[in-house]
Amino acid sequence: MQLSDKTIPIVIGVTGHRQLRPEDTDALRSAVKSELEKLTARYPSSPFVMLTSLAEGGDLICADAARELGISIKAALPMELPEYERDFSPEAGERLRMHCGEAVQVFVTPFTEAVPESGPSRDFLFRQAGIYVAGHCHVLLALWDGGPGTDAACGTAEAVGFALDGSYHPEGGVSMRSARNTRVIHVFTPRGEHTEQAAGMVSYHGDTDACTAILRKTDEFNALASELPAPKRVLLPEDAADDPELKRMEGIYLSAAALSRANARRTRRSIALLAAAGTVITAAFLMYDELQAIWMILVCGAMLTLSWGLMRYTKRTRCHRRYIEYRALAECMRVQAFLRYAGSGMAAAGLLSWAQREDTAWIMTAMCAVDTCPQPAVRRDIRSCWVEGQRSYHQSAGEKAAGKLSASERIVRAALIVSIAFYIAAVAFELTCGGLIFVPVFHIGNAEFYRTVLKIILGSISAVTLFVSSYYGRLSLSVTHLDHVRMERFFSRMYREISERGQSDMLLSILASEELTENGNWVSYQRDNTPDLSL
Repeated sequence: MQLSDKTIPIVIGVTGHRQLRPEDTDALRSAVKSELEKLTARYPSSPFVMLTSLAEGGDLICADAARELGISIKAALPMELPEYERDFSPEAGERLRMHCGEAVQVFVTPFTEAVPESGPSRDFLFRQAGIYVAGHCHVLLALWDGGPGTDAACGTAEAVGFALDGSYHPEGGVSMRSARNTRVIHVFTPRGEHTEQAAGMVSYHGDTDACTAILRKTDEFNALASELPAPKRVLLPEDAADDPELKRMEGIYLSAAALSRANARRTRRSIALLAAAGTVITAAFLMYDELQAIWMILVCGAMLTLSWGLMRYTKRTRCHRRYIEYRALAECMRVQAFLRYAGSGMAAAGLLSWAQREDTAWIMTAMCAVDTCPQPAVRRDIRSCWVEGQRSYHQSAGEKAAGKLSASERIVRAALIVSIAFYIAAVAFELTCGGLIFVPVFHIGNAEFYRTVLKIILGSISAVTLFVSSYYGRLSLSVTHLDHVRMERFFSRMYREISERGQSDMLLSILASEELTENGNWVSYQRDNTPDLSL
């Protein structure tokens, strides 16, 4: 499947020994090709990309296999191509140039770690390329003998450590990769003359369940996004069209936002219907009990059946989970797009909190996968499109949330007033006609009928209050309103700061971090508001 502007590529990173035994080449190529075929068959809705430095040996074998299977290649080189070619034999150099010529992108990897005081040595450059590949892939193909590293730069063992242990030290942060979010496919690649294990034997490293969940959710999103019509909305100004990576980020944002909105409608519809069913059950049971309306027990049964059906629907469609996660993906992708539009090479994934990295690991890896590209070449002013745009959004959204919150409070207040009025009427009725304390003042026929009517009215008012609290309570309107008010003030302040101090990476980092944190907070309290029978 070709790369598109709607879907998230599944990125296969590559690391491998450079010096291989000639007799192992066919076995290694066959094993790599078999593993690639398994992945593409298991996740058919996703485009695949191989991210490789195209080093002589294992990297080129993987690139050859990808070429045979029609998998796109992104060449993440440790240095400029003319200098890099010095490490290659003539035959390998030709293959390097051929793959670079066919690659969808060729770029020199940026530095993840701080540059040594002595400057970036050749070993340092290779290490940064290995960190980049391990840090931006879903799956790492390792053509490795399984032994420990032999140097401090970046051998195959070190690259596996980058992927499974996060054993690198990003400047100004902590590593994102671990065995919970990166799978390593180990293709045994002997280097000595004597070995008990045959070349091409495959084993797997990493948390199998967690890594499979990441790939499955990525493929699920891609399947849904592929069915969406062309978006009518835009995120970025017109001058972003010159950057194909910005176009791709914008497309994924729009797809995620559209899918989130669709699932939000399903979720809210389910919440409303469950709340209504609970209200009807309350009123029906009152009439069954007080009016002896036996047939109302059937209404209760029908509402319980409806509630069960709704629960099955929400579970089958996964609408609540998709609503939350696709909204989180959209917000993260929007932040990354605006950072790139601003000319910053900052990775939004690196600004996520630890909780976000753990709770929505597939989103973090999606951001890394989409951000696998050359550094931006143009710096643009983001005050109007990002800062002011978000301030206006939070102002409008805050007003809507305040309106819904006010409506909820008005209904509850009105129900309380009516309840008190009917309670006073019931007390007056019992004092004057029911003999609550003394002999009734007025004797009326069928007093029990009027008493029952008052009970049903009071119960019905309580049922209405139950509906309002059940429905609006699940929308977390008070928390949502406060979040919007707080973020409106934040973006107003950031507009002033950027205008006065300039658009620095420090301010961009604050801007992105705060927005991602707010998104994480929203996810945490929305996750508890799932439609369920407690309504």
